[in-house]
Amino acid sequence: MRIAVVGCGYWGSKHVRVLQALAEVDRVVAVDSRPDRLVALKRAFPSIRTAEKFDDVLGRVDAMVIATPPETHATLGVRALQAGLGVLIEKPLATSTLDARVLVDTAEQYDAVLAVGHTFEYNAAVWKLRDLVDEDELGRIHYLDSARLNLGLYQTDVSVVWDLAPHDISISNYVLRRTPTVVQAWGSRHAHATLEDVAYIRLSYEHPDVTAHIHVSWLDPCKVRRTTVVGSSKMAVYNDLASEERVRVFDKGVVPAEEASMAQMPMSYRYGDIQSPFLSFEEPLTVQDREFVSCVQNGERPATDGVCGLAVVQALEAAELSLRSGRTVYLTDGYGFAAEDQVPELAS
Repeated sequence: MRIAVVGCGYWGSKHVRVLQALAEVDRVVAVDSRPDRLVALKRAFPSIRTAEKFDDVLGRVDAMVIATPPETHATLGVRALQAGLGVLIEKPLATSTLDARVLVDTAEQYDAVLAVGHTFEYNAAVWKLRDLVDEDELGRIHYLDSARLNLGLYQTDVSVVWDLAPHDISISNYVLRRTPTVVQAWGSRHAHATLEDVAYIRLSYEHPDVTAHIHVSWLDPCKVRRTTVVGSSKMAVYNDLASEERVRVFDKGVVPAEEASMAQMPMSYRYGDIQSPFLSFEEPLTVQDREFVSCVQNGERPATDGVCGLAVVQALEAAELSLRSGRTVYLTDGYGFAAEDQVPELAS
């Protein structure tokens, strides 16, 4: 396997580190227009090769990781897929539903592997959250709540929604095994003139009805990476910053009042044990890149394929539309949108 990593910034350099250590990979080529990045990577990993242009490696590798700015993902991805390469594109897959759909269609047309960098879907803690939901350990799921906060890093080309929310949307979709049908978003600009640096997103899922609330911010004094799943029986909290006990299951909840005494408050509360299940943890990026290499070698479909990436882009674009219009956005057919006054039967 010969793999090129195009774009060697924050995520691209991580892919170079992981891929050059995989036994299945014979050669890693780091591609970036900034020579200083290539020099630093070559110094850290002497066995890699370097190039400054996308076209220099297009016909000389078997697969490609694209970690360039999001607005270039679709153009570069389509060219790589048309060349017959297996392609992994960092999140978000594209900056519009239309471009994401073109990538998915191109991969199908050329029978090429297309993956998206939803790294948290390869995280053992997120796997455990889905197991808890699948096994009804938490009871009927009421809602999910995610917070991804920090002071920076500000981006120059995308808002905090497109930068941070892809992680939490993909986690929600993965844990619930479905995609949202209704999206609402609120945001504000404080330290940036044109891009939101704080945002709140609400995703509504059907069958059964579950809501996911997502809070993302570049302007918060505390670094937070937390997902909470609240069920009728138990609650689970995944804290990605915890060195131990990344998932904790709380046997607590509210006991509904009897019909005869529903007017009486407060309700009774149930408190039980707190458990932390064992997690066999491996770096998610390593798990993801190893799967990608295997899928390219064997012609298999990745767990985070293009369709998975398309669903997240669709939710992101709907959130952007909601931010701009101040309205609820309905995802009508898997790829399109409808304003709330176009579907009054859903407005209630």
